Amino acid sequence: MQEPVCCENYPVTTVIVSNLVLLVTWVTGAFLLFQIGLPWALLYLLFVLALEFRLVSGHCRDCYYFGKTCAFGKGRLSALLFRRGSPEKFAQLKIGWKDLVPDFLVFLVPVIAGIVLLVQQFSWTILLLVILLLLLGFAGNAFVRGHLACRFCKQREIGCPAERLFDAKKQS
Repeated sequence: MQEPVCCENYPVTTVIVSNLVLLVTWVTGAFLLFQIGLPWALLYLLFVLALEFRLVSGHCRDCYYFGKTCAFGKGRLSALLFRRGSPEKFAQLKIGWKDLVPDFLVFLVPVIAGIVLLVQQFSWTILLLVILLLLLGFAGNAFVRGHLACRFCKQREIGCPAERLFDAKKQS
């Protein structure tokens, strides 16, 4: 089977869908944590903002898509705020499963909070939001990365630490 052609700039629809998955995850997570208390929701949103800042100020600067439209549109955002880095540096970056823990916490912490809320007092709304977060965190993320983003990514051709982590053939 022939490899898909890489995008020089991703279509706006890809950026919208990719960010919609993120935004719905964040809003749902904040809503669930708000049910426990406003400070928890605010801490959660600060955590999300810190992760996004780390991404845009660090990894995005070294990505091939710096100044271009990546699948999430962050290459353009990073170029507005920071100086260009090096795609080769990005390619040499080593990441492991422990490096992904903060990203998983974005949806797992609200899921755990939702389960606690369900144990305290069952609510169909909370149950549906927990299920939505699990779907977005696993299936939604897999769809965005597997079908919209990574398979068309030019940085993947140069070298991507996430691809090396997830592709068992490249780990050997």
